[in-house]
Amino acid sequence: MPRKKIPVYDICTLAHDHHQDDFFIERFADYIRRHYDNLHHAHGHSFYHLVFFSKGSGTHSIDFDRFDVRAGQIYFMAPGQVHSWHFKGETDGYIINFSENFFRTFLLNPDYLEKFSFFGGHSEDSVCQLPPLIRETAVKLFQQMLEQHVTADRDLLRVLLLQLFLLVREHCAKKPTQGLPRHKQTLLANFRSLINQYYKTIRLPKEYADLLYVTPNHLNALCQDLLGKTAGELIRDRILLEAKRLLVNADMSVTEIAYELNFQDNSYFNRFFRKYTGVTPDSFRKQFTHV
Repeated sequence: MPRKKIPVYDICTLAHDHHQDDFFIERFADYIRRHYDNLHHAHGHSFYHLVFFSKGSGTHSIDFDRFDVRAGQIYFMAPGQVHSWHFKGETDGYIINFSENFFRTFLLNPDYLEKFSFFGGHSEDSVCQLPPLIRETAVKLFQQMLEQHVTADRDLLRVLLLQLFLLVREHCAKKPTQGLPRHKQTLLANFRSLINQYYKTIRLPKEYADLLYVTPNHLNALCQDLLGKTAGELIRDRILLEAKRLLVNADMSVTEIAYELNFQDNSYFNRFFRKYTGVTPDSFRKQFTHV
């Protein structure tokens, strides 16, 4: 019997117009009316995704972290992340899905979206509560995008979407990083980027410190100051996150996942996962796939 896995959707699957393959916007109430029966279960996307709640309550989860739904909240997701919704009562707002290629031919810097922490793949950075006055500006931008989506002025859509990103970044910067020297924030961002590239093969903070041309003590102090975690904990958390994603998304056995993550001993992977999550890999998988 084939193993069940969490679905990963593309834009065409979810858009009401199946010719839309790189950008999609809709009122959220209409969207969930069509898709809620399927999408309230855990699922992933092959595209960038954001939702603004103008009203509603309940919870939503991003990469297994749960957040309360509130009016004025906006959340962002990058391709590969996993999420689910559990709403209470009437919920509305706006939803936007766009592909990795949507900005590629428009911007000279193909990695421009990496400037925005909410697209960094870290759930704690991806949810923002917009101040009341800023919500009005955000709603106007969403409305303009809805109108331009009909007329298909794609360059204006891109400009409006970038305006929204800049607005959120300006008003949702996390307090701990405000006023910090820019080089510290850049070093942390570079460390996280390296972890994303090498977490399967590089496990020691010292090896990352060498790549960043800093001492291990300096790197560790930076992580403690900015995030309250050690450098080793950041590496470990990234490995655990990928393990969870593979357990719920990939048609792989636990043994195959252990080898994919460079655990040469399957029993060691099981001990590692249970130590930091409190459950075995098989138990975690059953919580989400019911197999």
